[in-house]
Amino acid sequence: MNITILDDYQNVVRSLDAFDKLAGHNVTIWNDHTKDTDILAGRLKDTEALVLIRERTPIRAPLIARLPRLKLISQRSVYPHIDVDACTQYGVLLCSDMHPGRPSYATAELTWGLVIAAMRHIAQEVAALKAGRWQSTLGMGLRGKTLGIYGYGRIGGVVAGYGKAFGMKVLVWGREGSFERAREDGHAVAESKQVFFGTCDVISLHLRYNDKTHGSVTAADLARMKPSALIVNTSRAGLIEEGALAAALKAGRPGMAAVDVFEQEPVLNADHPLLKLDNALCTPHIGYVERSGYESQFSVSFGQILAYLEGKPVNVINPEALGKR
Repeated sequence: MNITILDDYQNVVRSLDAFDKLAGHNVTIWNDHTKDTDILAGRLKDTEALVLIRERTPIRAPLIARLPRLKLISQRSVYPHIDVDACTQYGVLLCSDMHPGRPSYATAELTWGLVIAAMRHIAQEVAALKAGRWQSTLGMGLRGKTLGIYGYGRIGGVVAGYGKAFGMKVLVWGREGSFERAREDGHAVAESKQVFFGTCDVISLHLRYNDKTHGSVTAADLARMKPSALIVNTSRAGLIEEGALAAALKAGRPGMAAVDVFEQEPVLNADHPLLKLDNALCTPHIGYVERSGYESQFSVSFGQILAYLEGKPVNVINPEALGKR
């Protein structure tokens, strides 16, 4: 089978143990990134099974229509980047394991790493030391401070546990489901969104991104934060009102931000306003990018291809596509 894998930025997929599952198949891997439909159509013209790494490349109707040999798209997790109706129309099966009940511990760990790095100015101190200086800033500790969790789901719950272990008070905001889960775990719920943003010393966003949550954090919310506060976003950039975070950081409320996600990815040539700010700590969407997570992700994606070839597809999103091609 002709299998193509897109967006292997670090050129690591062939080094995974899971890659052995594709032995005997013709596998093409692209390490660069493009959203250009013409380029993608050329690269994928002979592809029968397409493996996607999360939401890196959108697969829409104009592209699907130009891929007559494509039979299967295999990936893991949510699929807002895929036109499912077009897949069904053209007989392309989408298989995606939604891993219910399993939080991304890797993302939670990176979130906590960003919290500590931002509050203690680790990146700035490393740069200063390399430049020949000694102790350039005064950081802030976490014990006794209030950690705000906006969206108490699988990852939010894990991060709240890290905060508790560090001696922080946990305060939760979100929808009613978040409130119920937080109370069950013994955490406090804020009286209002205004109180939440005004009280917390660290706020970490863990909402699932969709049309309803787009722009959930507004410029007014950010303006209520303390000048000493930190906001962390390892979820999706669209949760914050467009342009509001950079403006808020320039105004000094909150005093710091740490982000792993951007409106348009990848960000190349340092072309983003946050990268120009000293009080913004930025990483290139590496929350889920670690070896054990990759092994799990690709084992599932490659396993879905093998199941399809055996005539027993699993994790099927659009069963209506079966038999159309």
